[in-house]
Amino acid sequence: MSSYVVTGCAGFIGSTLVDRLLLEGHQVIGVDNFSTGQRRFLDKAMLSSAFKLFEIDILDVQALTDAFVGGDVVCHLSANADVRFGTNHPRRDLEQNTIATYNVLEAMRANGIKKIIFSSTGSVYGESILVPTPEDGPFPVQTSLYGASKLAGEALISAYCEGFGFQACIFRFVSILGERYTHGHVFDFYQKLMVDPTRLPVLGNGKQRKSYLYVQDCIDAILLALQTAPDKVNIFNLGIDGYCEVNDSITWICEELGVSPKLEYTGGDRGWIGDNPFIFLDTKKIQALGWKPKFSIKEGVLKTVKYLKKNEWVFNERN
Repeated sequence: MSSYVVTGCAGFIGSTLVDRLLLEGHQVIGVDNFSTGQRRFLDKAMLSSAFKLFEIDILDVQALTDAFVGGDVVCHLSANADVRFGTNHPRRDLEQNTIATYNVLEAMRANGIKKIIFSSTGSVYGESILVPTPEDGPFPVQTSLYGASKLAGEALISAYCEGFGFQACIFRFVSILGERYTHGHVFDFYQKLMVDPTRLPVLGNGKQRKSYLYVQDCIDAILLALQTAPDKVNIFNLGIDGYCEVNDSITWICEELGVSPKLEYTGGDRGWIGDNPFIFLDTKKIQALGWKPKFSIKEGVLKTVKYLKKNEWVFNERN
């Protein structure tokens, strides 16, 4: 069995990956500063002797280097994922996404670790003219600081693979849903309906088309690619063969909660600067390795809402 380092180990996807790795019998080194991660997401992991937690800031390269000792593979999931408010804090994306990725790569190099998994984003494609968008599709002008910072991280990783003999699996995600989800459309809609179930403000016109993926399907793809990806730099889109309108997700959420709010749109075809009105990725490349999502977009949305209903504490704990 291998020893995995997971940055952002207390986050939504990170903690889910930690649990899966421990279940499969691996050793796991978790890294998180708990700026947005939740300690309760690690309750199960903390009971395992195979899990070691380092509460450090990923911008501290020496602390990161010390934490990585004994690791075989790094799963770099730590990031600032707040696309919506990126223009309010432009330095945050640079530091927490790009510089942090450089620090991870240097900590790997110091410890002789050669394999990295990186959570990138479908946002790197900007508003692509090619839909569904393949990994080798044309890159338009970047539309969000988040996407730009993630693309810079991808470039650093590729350069380290070439310069220092690393191997990388880079995953360009659509929005991920499921248990422990604490960020994005479904979370925000649920929170608003908790406050006032009679009305629901909606950013944009509700016709934005999104392709969501259930978190366990996401983890399945990551672990499969890690074992079977053939190249020095492997880039995979992760998503589902389909999409829904924001209005569709609102309907499913409201039906599950038993509410009928008045929808109040802000207008326009996007909710904020950098919001892509149509995200739909071509996933033939990862499917060629034998991966296929088990859950539909609607099932992912409903699983998320059911989790939030049972765990409303996440709204109070969110930073």
